[in-house]
Amino acid sequence: MTATSSPTTMPRPIPFSEPPYLCGLPSAYYTPSHLRWQKACRAFVTENLHQHALDWEREEAVPPHVFQNFAEANMLIPNLPAPLPVEWLHKLGIHDILRAVKVEEWDYLHTSIFCDEISRSGLAGPSASLTTGMAFGVPPLIKFGSKELQEKFLPDLLLGKKRTCIAITEPGAGSDVANIETTAEKSEDGKEYIINGTKKWITNGIWSHLCTMAVRTGGPGPSGLSMVVVPLLDYPGVSMRRLKTGGSSTSGTTFIELSDVRVPVFNLIGEEGQGMKYIMTNFNHERLTIAVGVTRQSRVALSAAFEYCLQREAFSKVLMEQAVVRHRLAKAGALLESQWAWVEQFVYQMTKLSKAEADVELGGLTALVKAQAGMVLDECARCAVLLFGGNGFTRTGRGEIAERIYRDVPGARIPGGSEDVMLDLAVRQLVKNYQRQTKLLERPRGSSKL
Repeated sequence: MTATSSPTTMPRPIPFSEPPYLCGLPSAYYTPSHLRWQKACRAFVTENLHQHALDWEREEAVPPHVFQNFAEANMLIPNLPAPLPVEWLHKLGIHDILRAVKVEEWDYLHTSIFCDEISRSGLAGPSASLTTGMAFGVPPLIKFGSKELQEKFLPDLLLGKKRTCIAITEPGAGSDVANIETTAEKSEDGKEYIINGTKKWITNGIWSHLCTMAVRTGGPGPSGLSMVVVPLLDYPGVSMRRLKTGGSSTSGTTFIELSDVRVPVFNLIGEEGQGMKYIMTNFNHERLTIAVGVTRQSRVALSAAFEYCLQREAFSKVLMEQAVVRHRLAKAGALLESQWAWVEQFVYQMTKLSKAEADVELGGLTALVKAQAGMVLDECARCAVLLFGGNGFTRTGRGEIAERIYRDVPGARIPGGSEDVMLDLAVRQLVKNYQRQTKLLERPRGSSKL
C-alpha cells in the first residue's frame, strides 16, 4: 500500500463518509506530505469551524474572529492556486502551513485536501464565508498584477488584514461574461477610472475592503473588458446590501451598486482589454475547487442517510433491510465514488502539467468536472432527503443536515458557471483541441510527407 494504513488497523467509517485513501485503501496519489497535511488540516478546521458550523448557518453569520483565527494560522493561504506564491510568502515570513507542509512543497493535491476538509460540515456557507475572497479575488493580482500593484495590496490580503472578493457577475450578465456592462471610463486627466454599474451575487462582498472587479474599459464584447482593484467598504460611491439566498446563508452574498466610483488607473490589473483572458484563467481554479468541495458535500449527505437507514425502523424492520432503500443508496454511491475518482485523477494531472498545459488540456474538462459535481450532489442530496422522509423535510432535528445540503444544491450548479453553460463549454473546448491537433497532422497539399 502507498502512504496508507491497513484497513484492518483503522476504525471502520460509515460507508461513503470518507474518500478511499482515508479508509486505509491503497492510493498512488498521496505522499507522506499529503497525509501529514490532511491530519493537521482536519484538526484545525474541526476545532475552528466545523464544530460550530451548523449553529452559525442557522444564525446566518460566521463570527468575525473565525476569519482572524484562520488568518493568524495562515490557513487562508491554502485557497490559492498551486504552486503557491513562494517568494511573496517568504517575504511575509510564511514558510509553512500548520508546520505540516512547507509552502514550496505545496501542490494541487494539498489544495484538494484543504477543499475537501473545509467542506466536511456539509454546509457550503460557513467555509465560503472564509475562503472565497482569497481563492478567487487574490489570484488575478498575483498572476497579472504589476509589481507595484502587488506591493500595495498583497501584504494585507495574504496576511488576512484586509478582505477581498471577486466581482464579475451582474444582474444582466452571469455566465455570459462577455456582456458585462459596468463601465470604467477615464477621467479627463487620465489618472482615474470612473466606475458605474452594478454587481450581483458577489460572495463575501458585504465585508470586503477591496474587490477584483471586471469592468468595461473599451467597446462591446470580450476585448473591451479589464480587471481593476476597487475599494468597497465605506468607499465613496459604493453601496452594498446583503442578498438572502436559498442556501449558503453565511457566505455573504451581496448586491453592489457603483455610482461615479473614482479609482486610480494604477489599480488596473495587467493590461486594458485583457480582462476576459484573466477571468477565464481564474475560472479554472474556481471550478476545480468547487468540484472538490461539492463532492465532499455529497459524501456528507449520503453517509448521513446511510447511517440513518441502519437505525430507523419501518414496517417492523430497519430501513436498510428494505431492498428499495439499498438500491437507492447504491445508485447514489456509485455516482459519488465515480465522481471522486475523476476529481482525484484530475487533481493529480494538475500536479504534473504546467499552468499553460493545464489551461489548454484541462480547461474544458474543468468545466465538465464542476458541472458533474453539481449533478452528483443533486442526486445524493435528494436521495438523503427521501430516505430521511419527514425528517429530511424539516429544518431541525435528525434530518436537518440533509435538508440544508439539498438547499445548497443550486449553489453548486449555478455559481462559477451555470451547469448548461459548463456542459456546452466543455464540449466546445474538446472539439477545439481535437481540431487543432488533427490539423497539425494533416499532410501539406501535394506532399507525401506526414
